[in-house]
Order: sequence, then structure tokens, then C-alpha cells
Amino acid sequence: MQPVSHVLVVSADESLRERVIGGLNAAAARLENPHGVFAIGAQTGEAALNAVLADGDIQVVLVDHGDHRRAGDHSAMHKAPNRAAVLTLQRIIELRPELSLYMMLEDDDTKLLVEALASDAVDGYFFRDEEDLGGWFRILAAEVAQKSDTPFYDKLREYVALAKDSWHTPGHGGGDSFKGSAWVSDFYDFVGEEMLRADLSVSVPMLDSLLHPTGVIAQSQRLAAKAFGARATFFATNGTSTSNKVIFQTLLTPGAKLLLDRNCHKSVHHGVILSGARPVYLDSSVNRQFGIFGPVPRATLLRAIDEHADARVLILTSCTYDGLRYDLKPIIAAAHAKGIKVVVDEAWYGHARFHPELRPTALECGADYVTQSTHKVLSAFSQASMIHVNDAGFDEHLFRENFNMHASTSPQYNLIASLDVARKQAVMEGYKLLDRSLRFARELREKINSTGAFRVLELEDMLPAELRGDDILLDPTKLTIDISASGFSADELREALIERFNIQVEKNTHNTLTLLLTIGTTRSKVSRLFDAMLRLAKERRPPRTYLRTPQAPGFSQLACLPRDAFYEAGERVSLLDDNGHPNPHLIGRVCCDQIVPYPPGIPLLVPGQLIDSGAIAFLARLLQTQKSIDVHGLAGLDGEWQLRVLTQSEMQLVVERNAR
Repeated sequence: MQPVSHVLVVSADESLRERVIGGLNAAAARLENPHGVFAIGAQTGEAALNAVLADGDIQVVLVDHGDHRRAGDHSAMHKAPNRAAVLTLQRIIELRPELSLYMMLEDDDTKLLVEALASDAVDGYFFRDEEDLGGWFRILAAEVAQKSDTPFYDKLREYVALAKDSWHTPGHGGGDSFKGSAWVSDFYDFVGEEMLRADLSVSVPMLDSLLHPTGVIAQSQRLAAKAFGARATFFATNGTSTSNKVIFQTLLTPGAKLLLDRNCHKSVHHGVILSGARPVYLDSSVNRQFGIFGPVPRATLLRAIDEHADARVLILTSCTYDGLRYDLKPIIAAAHAKGIKVVVDEAWYGHARFHPELRPTALECGADYVTQSTHKVLSAFSQASMIHVNDAGFDEHLFRENFNMHASTSPQYNLIASLDVARKQAVMEGYKLLDRSLRFARELREKINSTGAFRVLELEDMLPAELRGDDILLDPTKLTIDISASGFSADELREALIERFNIQVEKNTHNTLTLLLTIGTTRSKVSRLFDAMLRLAKERRPPRTYLRTPQAPGFSQLACLPRDAFYEAGERVSLLDDNGHPNPHLIGRVCCDQIVPYPPGIPLLVPGQLIDSGAIAFLARLLQTQKSIDVHGLAGLDGEWQLRVLTQSEMQLVVERNAR
């Protein structure tokens, strides 16, 4: 398909506007134009703003500064740029920061004034008395080409096309081990020749090194940093789970204090163990009606920041699995006032930069470090993630040492290429695709609600009471459906959707289903989903009483650092006694492992935590009543669940070690 790249020319001077548009389009017809550059016009700033919201193909905006001096008049008054034009530039960049902005100016003096007003928002300038429209076209076409460049992916394709004989890893030799095999040749056909040829070794110098990039990977990462609004960006092929651990090991030393949302992904808690940090766990909010875990209340966060001003790091998850977003700016500002770095796990929100309805992003709110699962909501392959850095005190050498400790020395080049391509797509057509997804989301809300048996929850339905007034927002691309009126159980609906209608949903609670809309959502998928929901609604049953997920107890207390408990041998004690009741011998013991009910994946117990009666009772009831929930971290022996806990002698050693 031929791409289309619109250049929006904004000028109140109709003669100038039409002359520039005509000249640019004449050059586009005459010169090589692989990106489909084509000029269109807008007379006013308001019309320009409407255009960038309505036209997802706009890539460049060229604004006339509006200075129409009389011939021979060189007074300072007339050199001042039109502030409305500069305001238009600023508003455009607020709406769509991925757009390139150029200005038409009168002279160098005006340029300096524009730069003072518009900071570094302007990408380039043209002078009106040098109306070389063919030259202007070449510059604008080069701007579009640079934005759409994929340095690593292009170099990977180039190398594969060279068809070099493989005398290096991997062992399948570009797929040759599969071809002609009576046993596994079908895998070659399934995966495809190009994918296998692109599965290469670090022995290929022209493809750069992920562990120490200086070539095409470094170029691709710089383009990603610009796209996502970061000082620096790093590609990760081990997912956001590893990305979180790398940041923790970079920022935290053994015994350093950090504040963390208990709702954080288990990788964050693993990072606590690996770094040897001293965590201060903050209980997340819970909507018990629907089994939804929300953010930590703002008051709790601000109080923790005040009480633990010696903390080095605060880490939050925004948005949550269910789409709940913090109002991050005041929280980050409070943390920074105490000298606390802020890390935001934005695994589920990597698309937000590219549509005004989803912004501000964590980086735009001032976060120092942001991790994103580019594969979750953009077009990268699974495991492909990004680490964005905005920390002015960033120690890249230390970060690189920690990154290399976790990253494979044999990274999958197809994953790196997919990050390169996903960034390109987000910049060039992310707004258009996300606008479509948001329209689909609004449409699905209306249609699902019309069934009478199913209802898409609004923000007010999902918010736990303690979050009201915290300015929490909801990512509209995540739809949580209340199934209560249908009479079906969540397990029955999931099975019906997959078995009868070939539809796989993201997750469920006891009385909800969650759908994830992405840039890969199509009109056909929307139609098939609604048809399935409508058919199931016609099979509705009498409303049922749902057995709620047991209420998780609040965090008890840490008896020692998580690392100290995790690395002891411990002993295993049964969760239930001989009568099937919660084992009282566990109360007062110290847990060695991370015990995580999944979903939602929030640790009930972490290493070093003192086990109380509430935690044991909760676990026992969960295992006995919630068959669809897995509990990670429990040890099994002959059908009996056990917890690994510190022995009394180990506990004494840990206490003495901490005292020293």
C-alpha cells in the first residue's frame, strides 16, 4: 500500500498559502515521492487544530508566522512574530507531539523571537523571500523519511537479502535444519523463511550489539526516545518484567528504601529481592463488588512520601490491568520535592503518547523512568519492551552494567526489528489507528449495553470508594463487562466465547470479563464480538448470586529484608491442618517466597513478611472456592499445599545480620 503524508500549510494570506501548496504539490508530482507527500491548507489556527485532529495522515505542519511588514519598514515592532501563530504551534504539539513543525519567517531576527516563544518545538524554518518550493519539498520529504526510518529493521533486511552462508549460531542455520526433514519441515512452513533467515547471531557486526549499541540499534533507540518523549530509550527483549528489575538494580543498593504500590506486577517484587532493597508496601484499593484492584489512594501516597523522605524510589503502576490511571503530576511533584526518583510501570499504556484522549503519559508528568510493554498495545512481538529514561542524573554506565546482567547475549533480532517497526507505525499512523480503536470502544460500549444482559462498566462503577476525589482516569480501550444480569458464570462465558465464537478475552473476575482494544482491532472483529454477545444475551438465565473473591487482608509487616528471607533454605509447612482448616502453626512465621493469586497477580505475601491469621485464612478460602485462580509460590507435595518459611534458627541469624 502506498503511504500518504500530508503537509498542512497554515496561513491567513490566501495568496501565499495557495502558492506554497501549489509549489509543493508540483514538486511532489515531479520528484521522487515514495512517502506520498502532499500539501493541504488551513486558513486559521483553529482550522489547523481541527485538521490535525481529523486527518491522521498529517505528518508535517508548516505555519506562516503572520508577519506582513510593509516594504522598507524594519522597525522592531513589525519584527515581532504573530503570537497566535506560535500559540497554534504549541497547541498542535500538545495534541500530537509526533508531528513535525516548520515555520515560514521573514528574517533571522524573527527566527530568534520565535525560538524564544516556541522553545525547541520547531523542527525547521523557511524564509519567505527564498521561495524555493522545490527545495522546501525536498526538505519536508526528507523530514517524513527520517521519521519513518527503521535503521535496524532496514539493515536486518539488507543482511538477509545478502544470503550469506551461516557458519555461526543459531544451530538451525537460517532454517536449513528444518527443510527436508520428515519430522519438522512443517515448522519451516509455519514460521516462514524470512523469519528464520533473520534469526541471526551476534557474530554479524553490521547488525550492532544490543548490549553495547553504537550503530543501527543505537540509531533506532534514539528515534524511539524522540517518539516517546524521553531523554534516552533502551530496547529490551526480555519484556517489561526484566526492565523493571534492571531499573531497580540501577537505582537501589542493599538496604535502600523504596515505596511501592502493592498492586505492582510481580516483577517489581522480584526486583526488590534482587536489589536487596527495603520496601515500604502501600496497600492498593479494591473494588470488592467486581474484584478489581485499583491504585493506591493519593492521600496514602502523599503521607508515605512525607513519612519516608529518605526513600530513594517510588514505583507505581499506571494504568492498571483494568485501565485505571493515576493523576500522576501531583504525586511525582511531591516525590521530587523530597528527592525521590519516580518509576512508572506503564506496561499497559505504551500507546498513550499518540492520542490526546489518552495523554498525559507518565513521562509527560515528570516520571524519571518508565517501562512499557510495546508488545501489549502496539505492534511489537511478545517480550519486546522499552525502557524510557528522563532522569537528569542518569548513570548510563551503571545502567548498562545492570542491563547486561539480565539481557541475553544472544538477543532475538526479530524482536528488536519489531520494536523498530512498532515505533515507526506509532509515529506515522498511531493517531489514526488509535482514533479508530477509540471509536470502536465507544461503539462497543453502546452495543453491549443494549443487550440488556451485559453492561460495560464506567469509571464510577470501577472506582473503589477511597479513590473518589483522586482524579483517577480510565483508559477507554480496556472494556470491563459486568455479566451479573446474564445469569452466566464468568468461566461459562469465557468457554462459550472461545468454543462457540472463536473469541478469546483478556481476563475475567468472578462477575466481569475484560476486553482489550488495540491498534489491531478491526471492524470485523467488533462485529463478530457484538454478534456473540447478542446471541449469548438471548440465552440469559435468571440472575445469580456470585461468590465474591475473598477479601485480601492488608499488608502485615516485614520481619526482615525480602532478599534475606528468599535466599535462606527455610522449611515447608502445610497451609492446612489435618482437619482442613488454616494451619495455626504458620501464624507468626516469616514467609520465604512470593505468594501470588493470579489473576490479578498481586502478591498476598512477599519474602520477609510476617504471616498473620488473615493471610492464611484468605489463602485457604481462595483455594477452596476459586477454582479459576492459580496461586503462584506455593509448594505442592502429595496434593498438599505448603509454604516455605524461615526456620527459627534462620530467623535468628537474619535478625543478627540486620542488626549489624
